[in-house]
Amino acid sequence: MKRFSLTILFITLSLSGFAQETSYTTEENIPYYDASVREADGYTQERCVLDLYFPTDQKDFPTVVWFHGGGLSAGQKEIPEALKEKGIAVVGVNYRLYPKVGAPAYIEDAAAAIAWTMKHIEEFGGDPSLVFLSGHSAGGYLAAMVGMDKRWLANHGLDANDLAGLIPFSGHMITHFTVRKERGIAGTQPIIDDLAPLYHVREDAPPLLLITGDREMEMLGRYEENAYMMRMMKVAGHQSTTLFEMDGYGHNMTHPAFPLLLNEVKRIVELED
Repeated sequence: MKRFSLTILFITLSLSGFAQETSYTTEENIPYYDASVREADGYTQERCVLDLYFPTDQKDFPTVVWFHGGGLSAGQKEIPEALKEKGIAVVGVNYRLYPKVGAPAYIEDAAAAIAWTMKHIEEFGGDPSLVFLSGHSAGGYLAAMVGMDKRWLANHGLDANDLAGLIPFSGHMITHFTVRKERGIAGTQPIIDDLAPLYHVREDAPPLLLITGDREMEMLGRYEENAYMMRMMKVAGHQSTTLFEMDGYGHNMTHPAFPLLLNEVKRIVELED
């Protein structure tokens, strides 16, 4: 545990060259669906918006699309403090929630928000080839689903392989417990179907960094799901899947995970240069 803490400190310090002195601004409540979809009902208009935090005097910066947690039934969009002033843009996304909607509506919303980012971030100075997906818990599930199952972005004329990286925090890799709840399946009964990231393991996926809390402190089986995801990605031939377990942290493990996210963004950006 002590050695791991030193590693986190090194990662944090190593980012000092990545973030430059600059100014930032936030544009709030940007609709990510076209008007024809937004006007379908009031709930879509309310929830299907995003906030964009970005540097105002830099160009070609990377972007992290961040999905909040809450079990697909609660939560609000956020720009995590740990990702601010790091030389990157951050997109905080709201999406429709159960029970007002059911699967796969929240996955469709996540894909629409990602598609908006990929198509529009260049207008704000960002590099559309450097869009990363992340989020905690339910948000990690959404990031993994859209990044692994190519059909969701294909609906927007985009290829999930054009994403720069996937970095889910404590995300379900099996079918989400809320999806199972909708079907009357108990949370202790795991299933893997086409609404599970594990169903879509493939060799050509973007780089995948899986981060969970301590296996003894996490939500039921969450570490093991991610460990199985890592194993099956490697079996499929994927060359860039990594798993970190945050020893001593439970499901709310975002604090020590954010430096790992930033380090992964920095690593991939440097590979592109």
